[in-house]
Amino acid sequence: MPELRKDPIVGRWVIISTDRAKRPTDFVREQGDFKGGFCPFCYGNESKTPPEILAYRPSSNGNPAQRDVPGWTVRVVPNKFPALGIEGNLNRQAEGMFDKMNGVGAHEVIIEHPQHEATLASLPDKAVEDVLWAYRDRILDLRQDRRFKYILIFKNHGEAAGASLEHPHSQLIALPILPRNVVAELEGAKQYFIYKERCVFCDIIRQEQESGVRVIAENESFLTIAPFAPRFPFESWILPKRHESAFENSSSQMYKDLARAIKNLLNRADRVLDSPAYNLVIHTAPVQDANLEHYHWHIEFMPKLTKTAGFEWGTGFYINPTPPEEAARFLREVNLEAAKPVPGALKK
Repeated sequence: MPELRKDPIVGRWVIISTDRAKRPTDFVREQGDFKGGFCPFCYGNESKTPPEILAYRPSSNGNPAQRDVPGWTVRVVPNKFPALGIEGNLNRQAEGMFDKMNGVGAHEVIIEHPQHEATLASLPDKAVEDVLWAYRDRILDLRQDRRFKYILIFKNHGEAAGASLEHPHSQLIALPILPRNVVAELEGAKQYFIYKERCVFCDIIRQEQESGVRVIAENESFLTIAPFAPRFPFESWILPKRHESAFENSSSQMYKDLARAIKNLLNRADRVLDSPAYNLVIHTAPVQDANLEHYHWHIEFMPKLTKTAGFEWGTGFYINPTPPEEAARFLREVNLEAAKPVPGALKK
């Protein structure tokens, strides 16, 4: 029989449709086949992007003359077609009963590796860790701008997940307002803390470690789980075991462990789900309020296996045809040693 499950943080209900239960091989999915052609993010095409904001060049020793040239391992540039503009004031106004403001913000692209066909799953641990450090460096810089309330970092992998360019990259958008989904998560976590005087995410970690049925993987600093009430089949969360509300306040050891946790999850998903398109989103505290005892930063991973349709838009409910316990078992039990080569694996 189908189940209704309630998310303990935001109170959102989902339908676990066991009558439609699907195994990994039952999903029709689009893979990220490489189409080739010119790519502005590729090594040697640095002049084809806006001037870089940040780059890691091991051989430059901070020499400013080494900007917008090859030699980089990670590179951050403004989005050529930004959703929001960095210049100007907010200029909040009313138009009768309606509210509006200028579209002020920052929109940046983190180019994760020089090689076009690389993926986060195929990169060495240190290369993934460098991407995480680039996220941190950009958050620390942008949060000094008091116009910004929230900084969202996300990755769209594959055309079905919204990626317009194949080259491995992620994006950062700094916003002058708190997004509704962020407010709902913050408020839900706060109400739980008021009632129980504990962090809801810390409680989730304790319970999932005890039961084990939704645990996918674990290392010294992170627990990877299928959440109790997932919106999407094979949705997975990476949670830091140590309470911290802001991603950018993590220790260097945690970034090392997080790089391993991300790679581990992506390789499991590539093996079980045949290299799906996916979205990866960092959920973190507002930049002007980064030390919250009730909130716990984390990463949410959502492979693109189903489509959102009329029922979801009309109700706010999601129908998930794969119970999280089954999803966790498939991902947990996959033999990574026997895994086939990952598409986009680095060439020797």
